[in-house]
Amino acid sequence: MIAYILRRLFIAIPTLLLLVVASFFLMHLAPGGPFTSERPLPPAVLANIEARYGLDKPLLLQLWDYLTNIILHFDFGPSFVFKDRDVNDIIAQGFPISLTYGSLAFLAASIVGIGLGIAAAIKHNSWIDYTAVSLGIAAQALPNFIMGPILILTFTLWLGLLPGGGWYGGQWQYLIMPVIALSTSYMGSIARITRSSMLEVMNSNFIRTARAKGLPARTVIWRHALKPTLLPVISYLGPVFVYVLTGSVFVDLYFSTGGLGQAYVSSALTRDYAVLLGVTILYGALTVFVNLLTDLAYAWFDPKIRY
Repeated sequence: MIAYILRRLFIAIPTLLLLVVASFFLMHLAPGGPFTSERPLPPAVLANIEARYGLDKPLLLQLWDYLTNIILHFDFGPSFVFKDRDVNDIIAQGFPISLTYGSLAFLAASIVGIGLGIAAAIKHNSWIDYTAVSLGIAAQALPNFIMGPILILTFTLWLGLLPGGGWYGGQWQYLIMPVIALSTSYMGSIARITRSSMLEVMNSNFIRTARAKGLPARTVIWRHALKPTLLPVISYLGPVFVYVLTGSVFVDLYFSTGGLGQAYVSSALTRDYAVLLGVTILYGALTVFVNLLTDLAYAWFDPKIRY
């Protein structure tokens, strides 16, 4: 297992480097720049600004300086748009907010989705099954960029029960709607996968043997059926955690939470290369790390797995 972890880490390093290089060139190939606007700057002023941020150097030299700063100093450089702030400060301010309600949304989607899937499989072809399946389909049909405005219209403008936006230190009333908007679509997918997996496991020979021995239904489900049921769910939960964090872009815009999504969108619109690259590298590193944890959890749930 240790050799597998080291091998995955060695693969992750060139993967992240390739991600950085590809993102770097794609953003510089896009038309426009961080200092271009409807009213162009005088050439002398533009040349001074580009020299200040090192944009007057050849493209390969800019890439080399950027990679050197990241590897040696873990420094993503200054922002081109946010004055007197560097990318590390922007990530340090926004990422904990996105991580907080993203983690809560992931937990809500996992717990409710797995619970609905297990209940639907145990009570197959009953009203519980039909209700769980209907809720799962409805949740999948409402992605976060649609669920967000619906929640604001319902609970803020019509009912006046919850604030329509803000963060205020992560108080519970400001967390409810972002968590719901971010978790509903993934909740439906988790419920569907859990239900189909549980139905397949419950028809297996070892479950029939356990029932033939006279074991209680609760013991059969929780001790014998649950672990193999969760194997395909675990393989899906890893990417879901990354999707929840990257999907927070829409939630940040709708609810004005101050998370990393707002800085990411504004940097994309203003060609702030440094912020775009910094957030892209962060999400890429999270993807690699979470996929590694998913593989390890899969091996723990199924000891027959050998890497």
